[in-house]
Order: sequence, then structure tokens, then C-alpha cells
Amino acid sequence: MKTLLTSVLLLFSLIGFSQSEEQAIRETLQNYIKGSSYNDMEMIQDAFYVDADLFLSKEGQEIWVLSPKEYANLFQNREQGVFNGREGKILAIDYANDIATAKAEIRIPSRKQHFVDLFLLKKLSGEWKIISKAATVLP
Repeated sequence: MKTLLTSVLLLFSLIGFSQSEEQAIRETLQNYIKGSSYNDMEMIQDAFYVDADLFLSKEGQEIWVLSPKEYANLFQNREQGVFNGREGKILAIDYANDIATAKAEIRIPSRKQHFVDLFLLKKLSGEWKIISKAATVLP
């Protein structure tokens, strides 16, 4: 009976750990999504590792590479805290120990734009950070 009780407690603690890690990853991604939807440069930058690379799509360029600061600066001339029409949704999260991958969909209906973002995250000093992002524009 004692072994069964120990096994059940261990199982519940692992489930709780799993849910809390996924929730922490989700919060980092939501900070990126909310920051880019409400023109919050600080929130955008806080979601990323400072030396992360963002590999983006841009018309006329095969690849457009930005730092988190350069990406956040794309929102500097917009009113902070005001919804800009970007709608984001987390589609998938997968993690193992201190690394994770995630996929999100970003839509801007007013511009008829649809993006898919892929993220690589790492837990650094106890906090999940996006260490790389790649995005594509869908037709």
C-alpha cells in the first residue's frame, strides 16, 4: 500500500511539474503575442533572449534577420497599449527539460496577412526565453 501511495504521489507531482513548465512556456509566448498586438516594445523584448535571432519574411529578400530590439523597434511609432489588429494563437508546444519548440499563427485581417511563427525556447536562469524565431507569410 505504501508503494502504491508513493507511486501515485510521484505521478501527480510529475503531472503538476509538466503543466507548470508548459504554462511558463505559454506565458513567454503570450508576452510576445500580446506585446506585438499592443505595440509594447518592452514586453516583446522581455520574451526573447537578448542575443536571439529572428528569421523573418520580407518581400524582395530571401531572409530578413533581426535582433529582438530591432524587431521591437518596428512597433515604436505605434501607440503603445492600443490593439493594432494582430491576432495571435499558440498552435503547439513541445518541450524536454530546459528546451522547447512552439508554433503560433499570426493573422492581420485588415492587411489580409497570415503568418506562421516557429520558436525555439530555452529555460535560462529559471525563466523561459525565445532564443530563435522563424516566420513565414502564407499566401
